Amino acid sequence: MRSFVRLRAGAVALAVGALAGFMTVAPVHAAAATTAPAAADPVITTPSAGGHGFPFLAAAEDLKSLGYSENEYFIGGTATAYAKLGLWGSDGRWPVIPTVRAPYKTRILVRRPSDPAKFNGTVVVEWLNVSGQIELSPDYWFQREELLRKGYAWVGVSAQAVGVNGGLGQIHGLKGWDPARYGSLLHPGDAFAYDIFTQAGRALRSPNGPDPLAGLQVKTVLADGESQSAGFMTTYANAVQPVAKVYDGLMIHSNSAVGAPISGSLIDTAFMPNPSKIRTDLPVPTFVVLTETDVPLASAARQPDTDSVVHWELTGTSHGDQWAYDIGDPTVQKSAGDAAPAPDCAAGSAPFNDGPGHYSMNAALRHLTTWAQGGARPAGGGAIDTSKRDAATGLAAGGIRLPDVAVPTRTLTGLRDTSGSGIFCGLYGARDPWNADADAWDRHDAGDPSDPASPRDAEPVLSKLYPTHDDYVAKVKTAAQTSVDGGYLLPEDAAAIVTAAQDSGIGG
Repeated sequence: MRSFVRLRAGAVALAVGALAGFMTVAPVHAAAATTAPAAADPVITTPSAGGHGFPFLAAAEDLKSLGYSENEYFIGGTATAYAKLGLWGSDGRWPVIPTVRAPYKTRILVRRPSDPAKFNGTVVVEWLNVSGQIELSPDYWFQREELLRKGYAWVGVSAQAVGVNGGLGQIHGLKGWDPARYGSLLHPGDAFAYDIFTQAGRALRSPNGPDPLAGLQVKTVLADGESQSAGFMTTYANAVQPVAKVYDGLMIHSNSAVGAPISGSLIDTAFMPNPSKIRTDLPVPTFVVLTETDVPLASAARQPDTDSVVHWELTGTSHGDQWAYDIGDPTVQKSAGDAAPAPDCAAGSAPFNDGPGHYSMNAALRHLTTWAQGGARPAGGGAIDTSKRDAATGLAAGGIRLPDVAVPTRTLTGLRDTSGSGIFCGLYGARDPWNADADAWDRHDAGDPSDPASPRDAEPVLSKLYPTHDDYVAKVKTAAQTSVDGGYLLPEDAAAIVTAAQDSGIGG
């Protein structure tokens, strides 16, 4: 196989997904805006049952059986917009000044351990993603195992106008989905989203009204955003966190090279520093995690790791994947049904990437928690080179290589040909089982993950790679331990990987 880059379709899809949340910014009405900075904690209230009887994005799984409760709250008050102060550069040291204020009212969705003794003291506050013109919680789905097994509280914040007021999709925001429940919400536009996100974090620390965490003793509050939300998190880290000082650590998952505009307007993206690196003078840690899908658009913002910023690039992973889709889709279907955004991959094309992205996010979350609490900084990871791929396996060179990549049984890629597919298909990467080119997509062209260009190169033969089952299991054990020793895989996830290898029929 030859080196290749299947970049155009995947990059376009990623760009659309990353920017779609900027498309419907509600205007600020001059009569409603003031210029003095706001300081009061937001007022917390509880919503009515509404027409559906449950909140948008209510978990489809039985959280009660898992020792968790789910509740929704409204927060409201006055939010402040920011403007650039002076020229912003690529170093991320972006001073801002407060400008206008406007009233707002939004919601937070809270999942917390039912038993206070099970709470680990850390709250993960996720900036809900609106790339599909409805709210999604991708990092909850990626990190679900670690969140629930270790007793985190999770809070999803409706930070952006599209999620509340609606945009181009069939569901016109929370207000359109359930007017009886959400009709009183008010979002003045994405220029105020940064301060709304700040106030959500503040409400968890010092509730002004019903306590969303029901008296849980909070030690650490982490900010988190994936994809389009990660673009906002980049700007939040560089411009707002130094002013607000609410969060103890920041997770930026799958951002691109350019931060979201501080004005909230898509037009202003052209005036953002390109690349937008993460400032290195923050007193709180920032963890940047990129999948293989993200690297082509994000690599321009690569920077050395420092005492406060660490980067991981995850080989064989994708922006969205089979794991997150399977975890999240029942919840999305429960709320959105046929109006849910779909990947729309072409019939007969390769299935979604089912690589180890969730294992890496489990490890990243635990590391960030420990780091934010004064523990050691985690190790950084190497860079992926998507232009270089192994001739036999089709796997990209470099990066963090968990057992699925170090001891491969299928091609895993973050990039895919999206001919005839929808705009979101490219975000899900691809996998290609090694079965002697028996799949419909094994055509030795751009749609073939293992062999994307002719002439034909045969897929690897598992029985030759791993002459015996014991040989395969031993290699997986070694790779898992190496990943644990490097800090890229948690011991309990390594054990699950080894068990799956032992239960497989691979080898011989």
